[in-house]
Parts: sequence; C-alpha cells; structure tokens
Amino acid sequence: MSAGTQRAAQAALAAEHAAVYGYGVVGGRVADGRRAEAAAAYHAHRARRDALVRTVRDLGGEPVAAQAAYALPFAVPDPAAAVRLAALLEDRVAAVYSDLVRAAEGPLRREAADALREAAVRAVRWRGSGVPFPGLAERTADGTGAKAGSGAKHGSGANGANGRSGATH
Repeated sequence: MSAGTQRAAQAALAAEHAAVYGYGVVGGRVADGRRAEAAAAYHAHRARRDALVRTVRDLGGEPVAAQAAYALPFAVPDPAAAVRLAALLEDRVAAVYSDLVRAAEGPLRREAADALREAAVRAVRWRGSGVPFPGLAERTADGTGAKAGSGAKHGSGANGANGRSGATH
C-alpha cells in the first residue's frame, strides 16, 4: 500500500482516539435517555481504533498514540451541548474515513466505507438530520469547498492530523 494509504489510516486512527475521548465527555453530560447510545458509540469507536492500530502496523507504520487529553471544540456544560459534540465527533470521523476510502484499496477500502457509513448514521441520530454526502466537503454560499465546522487550525480538531475529527489535542 502507498504512503498515502498509511497517512490516511493514521489520520483515521487519530480521529478515533479523539472520538473515544470525546465520547467520554458526551457520556458524562448527555441526558439519561441517550446514555446507552453514547456508550454504544464509545464502544464502536474503541473497536475501530483497535482495528486501525493493527491496520497501521500491517501497513508498516507505527500507530499514532492517543493524547493524554483533548481540548474540546466548545464547552459541554449540559445535555444539549453533549449531543452537539457527539454529532461533531461523528462528522469529523466521517471526514477522515472519506480520505481513507479514497486512499485505500480492497478490504481496507471496504472497512473505511463501512466506518464512514456508521459515523454518518450516528451523526444523523445525534443531530436529527443528515448531509447529502457525509465525509465530503460541503459547498458554502460563496461556492468554495470549505468544510462545515473546519474553522479549526491544522492540528486542531479532534485528531491533530487534519483538524477534521472531534476535540483538539
């Protein structure tokens, strides 16, 4: 596999590390009625993270380590903010998986597409609505391909890899 595939897998791994951290916050702040949903997402991201560690090693890389803590993209003082954070985490994870879908081939590409779909479905459940093409840059009113929520600098976001996955390092 190419160096681009390895970079995309590392970015997905970094995003999963951040999502696991972020869901720890979501689970602590979300309303009781959605706590099981947050726990299920947390476990799904842990499983994807663990699989990506193996994938990165199989691609000849040293898996990026999780940070000790991540700065959240906004304060999460209540259940409504926890829901917004969960949707944002899923959007950012979907974005890095779209990069991995583009970079990978064969079974890894299928796994990345499955992960992208799962993140998009979870984002819809949290947000209550979806986007036309999850993981792809949305067009802004000025016609640019700016990504919704991409105002974070490179290295921020939830993963530190490309600023597209959840909380910041």
